[in-house]
Amino acid sequence: QYQEDASDIKDMSKFKPHVLLSQENTQIRDLQQENRELWVSLEEHQDALELIMSKYRKQMLQLMIAKKAVDAEPVLKAHQSHSAEIESQIDRICEMGEVMRKAVQVDDDQFCKIQEKLAQLELENKELRELLSISSESLQVRKENSMDTVSQAIK
Repeated sequence: QYQEDASDIKDMSKFKPHVLLSQENTQIRDLQQENRELWVSLEEHQDALELIMSKYRKQMLQLMIAKKAVDAEPVLKAHQSHSAEIESQIDRICEMGEVMRKAVQVDDDQFCKIQEKLAQLELENKELRELLSISSESLQVRKENSMDTVSQAIK
């Protein structure tokens, strides 16, 4: 009984570092994903700020045109085209961010499935080893019993 308890404790102690490492890996992955999301968010905010500034510049230019009767039409058109280009870039960046989020989600889902399968297989392996040891013990007992009956028959 004592030996079985000791072997069970040894088996359980093998899994503790794995569980701790698994938890740490999960935390690291969560932090990495949060970091990626923060970078994407930062880029979106910077692009939004640039868009706001471009609109501000456009309004200031329009005010200057109203104050000075200077022909600034080419500058205004250039600014409008630049503003439209920035808007399209922001849209593309947002789309790429969404694709990246989906890829990370799929990656995390796949990792979780693999971890679950690994845990299942480890548990199954442990159970099969226990069954194998039980079978070995019962065969040994049968051999000892048959040896006893043969030795009694010889006597």
